[in-house]
Amino acid sequence: MKYVLASAVIAAALVTGGQASAQAVGIATSNPGSIFHNIGTAVANAANQAGINATIQPATSPNQYIPFVASGGIEFGAANLQEVNYALEGKEWFTGSVNPDLRIVGHVMPLVEAIFVRADSDIRSIEDLRGQPMVDGYTAQNTILPQLDAMYATAGMTRADMQPVQVPSVVGGADAFIAGDAVGFIFAHGAGKVREADAAVGGLRALPIEETEENLATIREHWPVGFFATMEPGPNAPGVEETSTYFAYPQVIFTHAGVDEETVYQMTKAIYESKEAMAQTFPPFNAFDPADMASDIGVSEFHPGAIRFYKEAGIWQE
Repeated sequence: MKYVLASAVIAAALVTGGQASAQAVGIATSNPGSIFHNIGTAVANAANQAGINATIQPATSPNQYIPFVASGGIEFGAANLQEVNYALEGKEWFTGSVNPDLRIVGHVMPLVEAIFVRADSDIRSIEDLRGQPMVDGYTAQNTILPQLDAMYATAGMTRADMQPVQVPSVVGGADAFIAGDAVGFIFAHGAGKVREADAAVGGLRALPIEETEENLATIREHWPVGFFATMEPGPNAPGVEETSTYFAYPQVIFTHAGVDEETVYQMTKAIYESKEAMAQTFPPFNAFDPADMASDIGVSEFHPGAIRFYKEAGIWQE
């Protein structure tokens, strides 16, 4: 029942969402400052340059708008693959709400995530967070808790080892950190909110995770599609003090089965051909590899329009 209600709320929020057409589409994202808002903005800009009239339509979080996309309320969305798979099968926080009409358009850039603390703090590892006030709750963004669980587990800890600071979303968590209510916050590298927090507190430190087989297995107990990504210090990586590895997982553009094949074909083509344009909008798209768009998506299915393009591009594998 909670997802029926959520769909009604999103329907009210996304007032400009219309019926599927080849030239006018909406892309659901989370709130400004979030990684999915950044991804959706970059994809919408690329689509518009390709002649598709695309607009982004923010909501609080993917666990709210994924069912709305699945119901046909809006044509596209930006989210992480694991959460789309959970929604498809009605698992985890989507229990009781199976969404069989979800379809994947393609992989985009990976999301690389970290727990950020103040650069002038004594906190240099995840273990150093023990006993400290840390963001928790995420009532409007259920996907974050298992990701926090995964990171803490690599240090032999659980969320119970910290003092919980209740927040509704990652943006709310960053705000709590900026206000001094928590010593750290979880967010994706490259997101606008991370830059805001970096400027607000005079510098951040992103806590790394050692890349070992044991840590990878631990992460995947909580987040099955997780992997490690290496980041270098630089102007587009606030908080990265030296070459380090962080928790990462795949991001996708998704749609629903009722969107017509030509619309999805054109969107897929626009994304495939627009790496440079998307990276100009959102620099982490430099990590986007068009050849990986048709990579493994687990239990989900690609939309026929995407499959048609991938076959033409020569990257589809039966």
